[in-house]
Amino acid sequence: MSDFHDAVRGGLSKSELEAVLRQVGDERYHNRHPYHHRMTGGALSKAEMQAWALNRYCYQAVIPRKDAMILARAEDPVFRAAWRKRIEDHDGQDGCSGGIARWLHLATSLGLDAEAVRKEKLALPATRFAVGAYLSFCTNRTLLEAVASSLTEMFSPRIIGERVPAMLARYDYITEDTLAYFRRRPEQALRDAEFALAYVLAHADTAERQQNAINALVFKCDILWAMLDALQHAYGAPGNIPPGAFRPQPG
Repeated sequence: MSDFHDAVRGGLSKSELEAVLRQVGDERYHNRHPYHHRMTGGALSKAEMQAWALNRYCYQAVIPRKDAMILARAEDPVFRAAWRKRIEDHDGQDGCSGGIARWLHLATSLGLDAEAVRKEKLALPATRFAVGAYLSFCTNRTLLEAVASSLTEMFSPRIIGERVPAMLARYDYITEDTLAYFRRRPEQALRDAEFALAYVLAHADTAERQQNAINALVFKCDILWAMLDALQHAYGAPGNIPPGAFRPQPG
């Protein structure tokens, strides 16, 4: 696996920078994680699937908040007009009909209590730390770095394309209605990734900024990887569920 923290020496062309960013995804995106492989292979228990949905909700719920922080720092109205679509995608026009609501539907379709999912109190400590770190990163780092961290969306259609058919084929309690969240995401992710990539390529105009952009994407991949590490540690065999976290009901 490449050491991307020393990827830029003397500056890269736009095409070279894009190639490095895509290499980050090829090597570090969480479709390579064993938990994802177990999911697509039909090996997760229903409890493990529930734990994944519950913990992932924390990440889904923070996305419009981090996007609002990015918007607040952007001076270009054209940028803001494009970026605010992300908030509308997740919150919906009315605050309760977007992607977060559809993820909550996924969780409740798996048998979880909606209020327990919303409160996030049963999430793993590592999940909460990871999500908080992502929000802090997008709040406190440069606008370029915050935008670059979102480039995991370049790889999102890949993992959805692996996940959805496998879940429908291998888990008889999962239906297309359960997975309604994923119907719109590939198109939305590609739209958003195209805009963010163009921004990064245009504004990462020095070797230092290019390296910062690469590091930001590595950081985001690490966040997503760490969340699956925590799920595997807590709910995979033999299981080490921390105090206060979601505990599957017997049977």
